[in-house]
Amino acid sequence: MALNRWCLESRNWLKKMSDEIKKRRQQVLYDKKWEKFLKRAWPFRHIPFVDFVLAAGSLAYGNIRKESDFDVIVAARSGRIFTARFFCAAAFGLLGWRRKRLSHDETAADKVCLNHFVIPASYRLSPPHNVYWKNLYFNLVPVFGDPVRINEFFAVNGDWLEEEKKYRDDLRHLHKSSSRLKIFFEEIFSGKFGDAIERFLKKIQVRRIERSLKSDAPGYKPRIIYSDRELEFHPDTKRIEIWYSLS
Repeated sequence: MALNRWCLESRNWLKKMSDEIKKRRQQVLYDKKWEKFLKRAWPFRHIPFVDFVLAAGSLAYGNIRKESDFDVIVAARSGRIFTARFFCAAAFGLLGWRRKRLSHDETAADKVCLNHFVIPASYRLSPPHNVYWKNLYFNLVPVFGDPVRINEFFAVNGDWLEEEKKYRDDLRHLHKSSSRLKIFFEEIFSGKFGDAIERFLKKIQVRRIERSLKSDAPGYKPRIIYSDRELEFHPDTKRIEIWYSLS
């Protein structure tokens, strides 16, 4: 009797220790991923027409894996969303830090995934507003930009979040102000010249996006938007629906 009780207690203790080790390993991985991402977030403060950047995906939600990439939501200036995306892709591409393809099958560990751009008119995020998206977006972490603009973003999403979210100073928000280089390029690409560049870059990008969609068809219930108001590329939402059905 005593031996059986001892065996049961030993198994319970071993299981508890195993769970604790897994939890600690996950926390270590989470911290390492954030450390690496923050070392790669500095280009945003130099990219024209990027107002702020929020860490999203597994970085925001915490379900990090070794192969996880770095999802971000990029807030761009009105009328310059394709220009902002071009410079983001160019900067992170040159540094070798950009995830290039839409497919979730590609190896993309530690690459910045530029899969969501918004402007003030599209700060209110598109539905569905289910439990998964509520948890994900409520945990968004600012890494670049003016806290005032970030609060504007949170404010217009407050109704469906069903809980007030306000900007809070965070050690991960390393870059709050734009660089002189960013301001310089914004002046160059303003006015009619900037409008012409925006139209040109939109034409090229839309053509490439549509070509990519034909050659690499999206998966389950894709969320793909490419317009002057919003650019979103979530080609397969099956994992999101599975998570939602289990929540």
